[in-house]
Amino acid sequence: MTVFKNPHSLMVQGTTSDAGKSVIVTALCRILARKGISVAPFKSQNMALNSAVTKEGGEIGRAQAVQAQGANLSPSILMNPVLLKPNSDIGSQVIVNGQSIGNMQAREYHQFKPQLLKTVLKTYRKLQALHPVIIIEGAGSPAEINLREHDIANMGLAEAIDCPVVIVADIDRGGVFAHLYGTFALLSATEQQRVQGFIINRFRGDVSLLQPGLDWLEKKTGVPTIAVIPYLTNLHIESEDAVAQVQVNSSKSKQIAPFKVVVALYPRASNHTDFDVLRLHPEIDCEFLRDSQLFQGADLIILPGSKNVSGDLRWLMETGWQPIIERHLRFGGKVLGICGGYQMLGTVVHDPQEVESTAGSSAALKLLDIETTLKAVKTLTNVEGHCLYTGKAVRGYEIHAGISTGDALQRPWFSLIKTAKKSDLAAASLEPAAPIRYVDGARNAEDNIRGTYLHGLLEDAEMRNSILNWAGMQQVTSFDYQQFREAQIERLADAVAESLPFQQLADLLALASLKLVSPVAGEKLGEASQHVV
Repeated sequence: MTVFKNPHSLMVQGTTSDAGKSVIVTALCRILARKGISVAPFKSQNMALNSAVTKEGGEIGRAQAVQAQGANLSPSILMNPVLLKPNSDIGSQVIVNGQSIGNMQAREYHQFKPQLLKTVLKTYRKLQALHPVIIIEGAGSPAEINLREHDIANMGLAEAIDCPVVIVADIDRGGVFAHLYGTFALLSATEQQRVQGFIINRFRGDVSLLQPGLDWLEKKTGVPTIAVIPYLTNLHIESEDAVAQVQVNSSKSKQIAPFKVVVALYPRASNHTDFDVLRLHPEIDCEFLRDSQLFQGADLIILPGSKNVSGDLRWLMETGWQPIIERHLRFGGKVLGICGGYQMLGTVVHDPQEVESTAGSSAALKLLDIETTLKAVKTLTNVEGHCLYTGKAVRGYEIHAGISTGDALQRPWFSLIKTAKKSDLAAASLEPAAPIRYVDGARNAEDNIRGTYLHGLLEDAEMRNSILNWAGMQQVTSFDYQQFREAQIERLADAVAESLPFQQLADLLALASLKLVSPVAGEKLGEASQHVV
């Protein structure tokens, strides 16, 4: 049996992107947290346009925030030390320990990764000092031959910290045995030795029919398949990055949902998870739409966030969205801009420091009397406050590089208090910052256009209902999105727990040597148990 230096950390790698790594990590965190085990998620390098603001006032991938919820923790910069936010086909903004260090082209970043490995290992050790059990998510596939050199996300990290690995594959894609066997075969001998199990995800049907294939795979690789996870119909776990293809240009077409929302989905749209609550609401038909020619009317058009505001502005104008938005307003519709979408509603966007694109200014939609200048230092903060029109409470978070000015700001939307905290990574401590009161958002004189920098404002039922009322939806049934998300994590954890017996998971993580005990009826997790972590 292979002995690992860090046996209480388990890395979940995948044969492909979207094989199920993120959701399996979320499930394992919840399964362990249910037992009273101090567990945390970790992903050394994430590439995603969906991000979250942490308790320290830093930025991490949205998937790690969801995994933190699975572990019953607040999101922390320690969970995702490196985040890449693509702003072109060959370049990304690089975020390290929650803060942007600038833009890099792909080749430049590849050469920079050896330096980042030191940061990743330091951050991992700090997280490990707080939580004895770590569930690590890989990135993409460990068998990407062109990316093996300087790898900090898959086997490169697993070997650096010396932890066991499981590999997950999505059988719903087809070719699951080729995926698993091919991935394993492309690993080095030492990498193969740390693979302790395969997981088959999203299986439909009778598991016993898989047994001949499972036996063949174990005979060929020496690695057992430790779980076959069933296909969970309509499971909703927030997306790590890209909008699923089934969500694009598709509508629920609910007969009981006459209220129509269209989200314009430009190439660098970010934090589209803001609108999951609308897509899931039983009385709303919410559609992500790329092709303007498919637009068939709406009550509300939303312009979401963007990682390249100037580039996405050009795309809106070149693809025919601008006249559609203008006609929509003439016909009595409403328009909402969030973050980058808010900036697009103004007159011009300046980028003198090449924060997101080449230096210069870009003409915007001229629907709000504001202009925005992008700055190298981002605003990253969690906020709370109230709506200046209704008095209703609001919570959310800001992730933006721009500062907006203009007459429309004389009609603000929210009164807010920043609740961000300063981080001291070296000491792994949090220093409370003095609260700052300010106003956010703007509207036009007719109040058919509103914009805000706040992400997450649609998650609260009262604020969401208020916005929908403004947009023309007169009666709105309350929908508790927070409760729904929690129920989905529980549902996922139940399915994985049924497929992967807890004792087998405990053995994978060598929990017996931690001498942990569950708070439930003193249930032993290993040979001996002395205390609760």
